[in-house]
Amino acid sequence: MSYKHYLLACGLLWGTCHLSAQDGQVWSLQDCLDYAIEHNIQLQRSKLTEEQNELELSQRKGKLFPSLSFSTSQNVSYRPLQETASNIVTDGIATSSNNKVAENGSYGLNASWTVWNGGSNQKSIKEQKIQNQIASLNTQQTANSIQEEIAQLYVQILYSIEAKAVNEELYKTAVSQLERGKEMLNEGLMSSADVAQLETQVSSSRYDIVSTQSQITNYTRQLKELLEINSTQSFEISSISIDDETALAPVPDENDVYEKALATRPEIQASKLNIEAAALNVDIAKAGYHPTISLNAGIGDSHYSGSNSSIGEQMKQNLNASIGLSISVPIFDNRMNRTNVKKAKLSKLDSELSLRDEEKQLFSTIETYWVNAISNQQNFIAAQDKVKSATLSYELLDEQFKNGLKNIVELLTGRDQLLTAQQDKLQSKYNTILNIQLLKFYQGEPINL
Repeated sequence: MSYKHYLLACGLLWGTCHLSAQDGQVWSLQDCLDYAIEHNIQLQRSKLTEEQNELELSQRKGKLFPSLSFSTSQNVSYRPLQETASNIVTDGIATSSNNKVAENGSYGLNASWTVWNGGSNQKSIKEQKIQNQIASLNTQQTANSIQEEIAQLYVQILYSIEAKAVNEELYKTAVSQLERGKEMLNEGLMSSADVAQLETQVSSSRYDIVSTQSQITNYTRQLKELLEINSTQSFEISSISIDDETALAPVPDENDVYEKALATRPEIQASKLNIEAAALNVDIAKAGYHPTISLNAGIGDSHYSGSNSSIGEQMKQNLNASIGLSISVPIFDNRMNRTNVKKAKLSKLDSELSLRDEEKQLFSTIETYWVNAISNQQNFIAAQDKVKSATLSYELLDEQFKNGLKNIVELLTGRDQLLTAQQDKLQSKYNTILNIQLLKFYQGEPINL
């Protein structure tokens, strides 16, 4: 891509982002995923690498064909002190000249073709084709990683939005309790110290709202960075309602997920292809032990101004053609080929180890998602009952407090228990949903909320 085209692409990207912000677009998860695939800089660079590899493949294929070049030289000589004729030999023709200034020209058309070099060129083409496949798989891997990050951030935003709504409800209750506390203070039913604690509860509730909003802002900023959207532009995700039943969906079996992931994940396929490419590099290195056979051909001509013949006559007389066969047999190369073969074999062993490491990392990732899904689902089931009991308890405490039957310590304790229960429920709910979706994603299914 030329610099001009790059600037044009950047301009179009900015314009798209600008229009999106102006239109007040509300972004669904699928919108974010599609936009990132189209505009993320990491992905754009991966695609550029694919194009560069295609050019490299074309260049390697070109080595199978003969090369052809034309050359010419025009020279002028000056002999100011020359007294006798000078003899000139050009293309095997002897001429003499008394001229102090002489001009001569030569012309050549040369061709060369490597007929055989141990199969190195053919194997090099196969190896580059594999590299092109690896580059494409690397792009897919980058896209998968970006989709995972987007899903995680999107779910975190959804969780934080719902947590903020819970904190806002608790804030309203805290304000109502403070107003009731002031009334009771005026009636002599509550001390100033208790009212001060109610005021602290209101401040704490307000802080929880601000803190949750900061989390939303931070996660949104990170999501916009992945989407390559200017940080100063407005951005809002769609407000979707995810019911509790979604978190109770069956968790995919980790072994089933792993088996499907081994067959489909691009990082695994790329590692397998790396082994194939390394094996070809061993063969390419071994080709250095074989002879190289080349064909050469050329046509040449020349003329010289000091000759008694005209330029046309000289060109006719000096026209010559040649063809030749050259064979180069390596005998002693200071251990270069031997070293190259050993390096290629070590590289192949390293590729095999990399595949084993990728498989191990893949299983570890899937197992982590599976454990998180199972544990958070169990926590969510327990948290549901905990929220119900904590809500009933807090509502009763609130009513008793307003009637002067419960003290401020009991009220604040009930509030803290309810807040903890609600937060645990929300966190376990969204963590369960996220990890189930990621397990399905590793099975080859799209991420969908």
